Amino acid sequence: MNKIKVHYKTSLAYYEISYFLKNHITENTIIICIGTDKCIGDCLGPLVGSMLKDKFFPLPVFGTITEPIHALNLDEKLAEITSRYPNSYVIGIDACLGDPKSIGEIHTRDYPIHPGKGVGKTLPDVGDVSIIGVVDSSDNSELFSNRAIRLNLIMEMSKVIVDGIIHSYYLNKTYERK
Repeated sequence: MNKIKVHYKTSLAYYEISYFLKNHITENTIIICIGTDKCIGDCLGPLVGSMLKDKFFPLPVFGTITEPIHALNLDEKLAEITSRYPNSYVIGIDACLGDPKSIGEIHTRDYPIHPGKGVGKTLPDVGDVSIIGVVDSSDNSELFSNRAIRLNLIMEMSKVIVDGIIHSYYLNKTYERK
């Protein structure tokens, strides 16, 4: 299993993400963004989904601020998506809790997301590849909703992820033409 970790403030962080993803993104890829807009700490996924759609990203994107995919509808939405796109390669995106020193890191991995794991929920894995953003510490016993996570952190991390995904798509297109 491979993964990269990059802090969202790192110069060219988006490029590190895109370089990792370039071999995982094709015309058969779909993006599934997990989370809810009801909680700042958990809105990273839907914000990425909305930003990708706002930029007219050419691949299918599911999970936005308007139509979030979260713990209460995940099973239903995954069944719907996999029936529409049965052989697609999936990139899953979600927020997570982690070590206090890791806050602001974006992890891009060649394995699925385990949504709800950090808050004790058992939900289906999502993705062949995943991107997670560490938005707060797991040291505290409180859940996302009671935390003082800044919206600015979520916005800035989302922008880096979106730029990384878009750049990886075009990197892949460049390599396909050669």
